Amino acid sequence: MNQKTKKRLQEFTFVLPALIIFSIFVVYPFLQGFPISFTKWDGMSPVKKYVGLSNYIRIFQDANVLNAIKNTLIFTAVTMVFSNLFGLLFALMISKKSKVNNLLRTCIFVPYCLSLVLSSYIWRYVYSDVFFNVFGIPSPLGSRVWVMIGLSVISIWRDAGYCMVVYIAAIQGVSKDYYEAAELEGATSWQKFKAITFPMIAPAITANFTLLLAWGMKVFDYPMAATGGGPGRASETVAMLIYNNLFTYFKAGYGQAIAVVFTIAIFIVSTLVSKNLRAREVEI
Repeated sequence: MNQKTKKRLQEFTFVLPALIIFSIFVVYPFLQGFPISFTKWDGMSPVKKYVGLSNYIRIFQDANVLNAIKNTLIFTAVTMVFSNLFGLLFALMISKKSKVNNLLRTCIFVPYCLSLVLSSYIWRYVYSDVFFNVFGIPSPLGSRVWVMIGLSVISIWRDAGYCMVVYIAAIQGVSKDYYEAAELEGATSWQKFKAITFPMIAPAITANFTLLLAWGMKVFDYPMAATGGGPGRASETVAMLIYNNLFTYFKAGYGQAIAVVFTIAIFIVSTLVSKNLRAREVEI
């Protein structure tokens, strides 16, 4: 066995535990559920009626699916952009080591340590009891127009701290020699950020955007805990639609078909976005 092969095997052993867990809890259930998507089944009956591709055809004709996709895309776009934006701004402001900055980092990161459900309950209270009673602002969770923005704010509040930590690690990894050379040339703060900081932290930007994209597209906890998908179905996401079909409407076959299409869509979109961002890293 040559040195290169030996090194690859050693690297594979580090990935193996995660790969096993992923296969057991993600790949196996997906493959097991795939045949169910071709049936009409209530999830409990021992009899499954084969219906061919009718469940998949119905997906593209169902207005509720289009509504769920719209809600999911709004949530994903808003949280992906603003979680990264605030995370980067916080990182730039408090990346230098000091006691005050350490305290600020802790305060900003603490929301990420809370569960998604608890975060939803906290903000449901803030929206209904604080915003309305103190400022006279009605809760966005009760508005069909603003409900997805209201849910997005909860996610941004929680995830911006995570993005900040990743960006701080990337910024602190940039050699000070670059900044010293730029200062000698008379570069402004913006020029240093544009020419040095941004290109050097591009891999962190790619990682954060790809991760937030995946989290946003499969969002379930926030709308389930904060609104239950309401008002009406104004905050029902694709993940909630799958859950409702499987466990509320007892349409396991149809729900599984949506899940299959949705899983493939997440994989394709995440891969394309990641590849595109990594290609831009090289250009930068």
